[in-house]
Amino acid sequence: MTEEATMTPRERVMKLFEKRPIDHMPCFSGQGMVTRPAIESLGLRFPQIHKSAEAMAHSAIASLERYGFDAAVVPFDMCTVPEALGLPISLYEQSEDILYPTLPEKHKFPEEVNIPDGLLSRGRMPVVTEALSILKKKIGQESAIGTWLLGPFTMAGQLVDLDVLYKMTRKDPKRVEGLLDRLTEMIIHLGQFYQELGADYVSLREMGAGTTILSPRIFRTMIQPHLTQVLSAWKSPKVLHICGSTDLIISMMNECGADALSVDQQNNLAASREKVGKETLLFGNFDPFATLSKKDPLEVDGVVEACLQAGADAVWPGCDIWPDVQEENVFRLVRAVHTLGKNPSPAVGRMA
Repeated sequence: MTEEATMTPRERVMKLFEKRPIDHMPCFSGQGMVTRPAIESLGLRFPQIHKSAEAMAHSAIASLERYGFDAAVVPFDMCTVPEALGLPISLYEQSEDILYPTLPEKHKFPEEVNIPDGLLSRGRMPVVTEALSILKKKIGQESAIGTWLLGPFTMAGQLVDLDVLYKMTRKDPKRVEGLLDRLTEMIIHLGQFYQELGADYVSLREMGAGTTILSPRIFRTMIQPHLTQVLSAWKSPKVLHICGSTDLIISMMNECGADALSVDQQNNLAASREKVGKETLLFGNFDPFATLSKKDPLEVDGVVEACLQAGADAVWPGCDIWPDVQEENVFRLVRAVHTLGKNPSPAVGRMA
């Protein structure tokens, strides 16, 4: 039996990160990949998958198995750490709609943010850690397991009033940097712990640092040093993801120490490939909502082909997959990535 025939999804993902030849491109992500049909197949409602480790893990597994993804990713919402830091959350437990947990209240100033001892035992943090352990036990030999954490600036935006935070980046940057310093240390330790639990790769999602929000100068002076600090402390594989317009900062992103860069649909992927060269792993960059929830299924192959032609080493969504998908679109996405991705990408070859 050939190596190609015996390559597991996990082997495919891990070899991709190592830039070693693979049989074909894996279909996976560093953001949420859970879908409503998979959730409902377990007899669960959307609010339940955020509260129970079993519901979280098995929803991720059901999504992986239903469509043939090469990885499962947890958690699904951005409020787990802010909740553990003491902010109240809304889980919308009575709603039948897809409503992610939100933070109805935030701190007014950076100095109000307190990082307590025993963070991993607070709020829903045990749900996430136990879900990772379940994934490792249930699918860890066959499929890859991904997790993610918000970057320091995006995390700050979850904790502090955004208007105040943005104004302070220009008028009182030292106060913002003081908070970023503290959050950076916290994010380092959380990522290291998730890796110890068995996460195969970790994505650092600094979603609020694109140039539609912050200038390249602020990115260079305030954001990049903290990203570099986090990524230098984590083991490989590690991915840096930034939403929005990143064309002006892609080279700076490439200096932060990630094993791969992930960009969304606002990025000119072909131009970014020119800037970072053929040795950098570049992931992106289709619109997950438009592609999987809105487009005609016959258009999905074209979306994948466009990402490949632009130089993607992995066809990744620009953000979380919106759970209310058109299932045929998801099936076609996975099939197209696996089939069209049999040719080499710029940084990763294929097995002979």
